[in-house]
Amino acid sequence: QVQLVESGGGLVQAGGSLRLSCAASGSIFSINGMGWYRQAPGKQRELVAIITSGGSTNYAHSVKGRFTISRDNAKNTVYLQMNSLKPEDTAVYYCNAEVIDRYNRIGRDYWGQGTQVTVSS
Repeated sequence: QVQLVESGGGLVQAGGSLRLSCAASGSIFSINGMGWYRQAPGKQRELVAIITSGGSTNYAHSVKGRFTISRDNAKNTVYLQMNSLKPEDTAVYYCNAEVIDRYNRIGRDYWGQGTQVTVSS
């Protein structure tokens, strides 16, 4: 079993910054892609940013140039640096990882519990 634990959410004024972290632990052989998604009230969950094991990244158009995704493979941790935050960035942010199991070498998607980010105007 694998657990993803997120941290770093909170309340910030528009124009401010936050840094989210997500640490994976448990039966891990390796981790392929890792990413951040978000879900605002009444809306569907959407992709924010993803990063491959090799460090290639992709961003939603709405956050490009403001958010930066990174990872520390030694710590099985992914980060999301969020700058120039806007009220429309308010959402619950979820971490996602494709984890290869240590024992059976089967890959599976895991999700964190979510962390609230609120940006006030």
